[in-house]
Amino acid sequence: MPQPAQVRLTGKVTPLTSFPEVIWAQAPSPLLEKALARFNARLGLIGLGPASPESQRVGLKISVGKDPGYLTLAAREAYTLDVSSNEIVLKADGPTGVLRGLATLLQMIDTRGTIPVLVQGKITDAPRFNWRGLMIDVSRHFLSVYTIERQLDAMELTKLNVLHWHLSDGTGFRVESRKLPRLQQFGAHSQYYTQDQIREVVAYAGDRGIRIVPEFDVPGHTFAILSAYPELAAQSPGSVVKNWERDCKTATGEAEVTTQCKRHPDLNKPAMDPTAPDALRFVRTLFGEMTSLFPDRYVHTGGDEVMSDQWTTNPRIVAYMQTHGFRDTAALQAAFTADVERILSSQNKTMMGWDEVSEAPIPKSVVVEAWRGSKWIGSSARLGHPVVVSAGYYLDLLNPSTTHYAVDPLDTRAVGLAPQPAAKSVGPFVQAFTLDPNAPPLSEAQEKLVLGGEAPLWTELVSDEMVDARLWPRSAAIAERFWSPGAVTDSASLNERLPVVQNMLETFGLNASENQARMIARLTPDNITPLTQFVALTVPVRNYGLNRLADHTGDEILLTPAAIAAPDSFEANAFNSAAKRYAAGDQSLKASLQEKLGRYGANDAAFQALSGPASIEEVKPLSHQIAALSALGLEALQSGPRGKKWRDRAQVLLAEQDKAYTASVDFRASRQLKQPRGGLLIAIAPGIKALVSQAR
Repeated sequence: MPQPAQVRLTGKVTPLTSFPEVIWAQAPSPLLEKALARFNARLGLIGLGPASPESQRVGLKISVGKDPGYLTLAAREAYTLDVSSNEIVLKADGPTGVLRGLATLLQMIDTRGTIPVLVQGKITDAPRFNWRGLMIDVSRHFLSVYTIERQLDAMELTKLNVLHWHLSDGTGFRVESRKLPRLQQFGAHSQYYTQDQIREVVAYAGDRGIRIVPEFDVPGHTFAILSAYPELAAQSPGSVVKNWERDCKTATGEAEVTTQCKRHPDLNKPAMDPTAPDALRFVRTLFGEMTSLFPDRYVHTGGDEVMSDQWTTNPRIVAYMQTHGFRDTAALQAAFTADVERILSSQNKTMMGWDEVSEAPIPKSVVVEAWRGSKWIGSSARLGHPVVVSAGYYLDLLNPSTTHYAVDPLDTRAVGLAPQPAAKSVGPFVQAFTLDPNAPPLSEAQEKLVLGGEAPLWTELVSDEMVDARLWPRSAAIAERFWSPGAVTDSASLNERLPVVQNMLETFGLNASENQARMIARLTPDNITPLTQFVALTVPVRNYGLNRLADHTGDEILLTPAAIAAPDSFEANAFNSAAKRYAAGDQSLKASLQEKLGRYGANDAAFQALSGPASIEEVKPLSHQIAALSALGLEALQSGPRGKKWRDRAQVLLAEQDKAYTASVDFRASRQLKQPRGGLLIAIAPGIKALVSQAR
């Protein structure tokens, strides 16, 4: 994962007893020498090592073309792999192609036998899109350098090539500034990266063929900036500052000092005053210093969610708009955006912004990130803007991999809220997210403007120890959507491969399972087994349903089972698939299904006996529901007819699950409907429904 463009396997395997003997067609650069060292280190993690005198080594011949566009949008990533009984031949168009080929080679190693074996065959591969990114927010919850670098390793293994690093927002400004030192003194809450750390991460990414695109938001989402430089604020940030400082507390953990704060809905509202005399001077200084740390040509400046009342309730700004002929705040923002673009252009940078920036005239060179829905892909491309697609790939929505996998970056009708009836009033906020069923498809010329896509992870509800499980394996599924041919869409195959890929990523450095085990032990230290089984059968509510609960609990929700349960339940996916096949007639699965259901139901007694925090008590009724559903599934597997009483009971149990899922089916529902207990859904419900449907 991602699936290569062309694969021809022979069905034969080559035993591996040691590192391959590498023969370079050209003298390797330091970059490629480091790539080979990483490759061998990963082989070491699956039990291989340097060859002994008597061992028979497999040869690895590598030839690589020159690439003046390394670490640019035009990087040459194509490669071929030819694996035979005694030789591996890797031919790459450029150094990046070598990195991608080595990542594929690792996935061709089967470690299930007594010794690792390499699958023989030929692969011809190249990416579908050149921009394949993750957007990681470190403003809402700060993430350590080690955590960021761990994600970069996983990105290399799954052929993602852009880290969009969201470094400033209302919650915090996360980079040391030497020209504007108040940014870290007042806007970072003691959590920021030094400039040396930034350079370290940029170099670390570059070695792995990954570009880093920084984001520093203007003019909205600027509370952290304005708390340091209040003279730039459209409205006085004083009251928000007071509440923020009152509700923050600092705690020293095992590895670092962390700051936990209650969530304030107003935190992202403060905006800069674009008419302030020093506003553009500040922007020029800020970007001049920050962009010197990031060699990539692209710089993201945000531009999203600027609240119009930040400007319209300031008499001086209103007077400025009238004097200069700005008909509304969108026109004022467009003028400010154009000024920022000129500043970045003078610094030899290309500006990128969220799709709000496309709603008023701005230079065509600005890259638009379509996030509010797929219709913004088409509207931006029709205006001539290059487009990066994140609509449909928001990881903090906590949707499963298959949901993201079904979204194609070129489909202008893929993502959006269901349109409301014509008679119902829809506000501009909701309208911006509403699907346009009449959105025209992209023309061939417009398709070429779509550079690729990104999977954003906003971290309001993601701590450092949660990030591995919140990013992976869903990011690997999205990586396949961005890399592989558009015809690769088999969700059943995806679900079968996800556990394999996750195991590989954890073998090579991810800490998802280790961190989850520690979180479980923290909640139920006396007996970890019941909670371990419980979270394996549940998934968090979706589409910001968990955020709605967190509005009342704050960061306490990070210490609950909902923070531990993964959006993809491997256990439930396997059960649901087997139940569906059984319902379709595969009777051989009956014994396996009975064993699983017996185990699921038996867990309830141990779960009810747990003593722990309130978050455990809160979900004990959910454990009862799992037991009841498991019993229902076992009854459905029994021979003989069922009466009306059984059918009625089954309908009640399944209707309860339908109601729970409906409560977060989209973010409109999650805002309006009561979320299920503990913010969790029972992930085996679809399989139980399939078993009940086939019962006579």
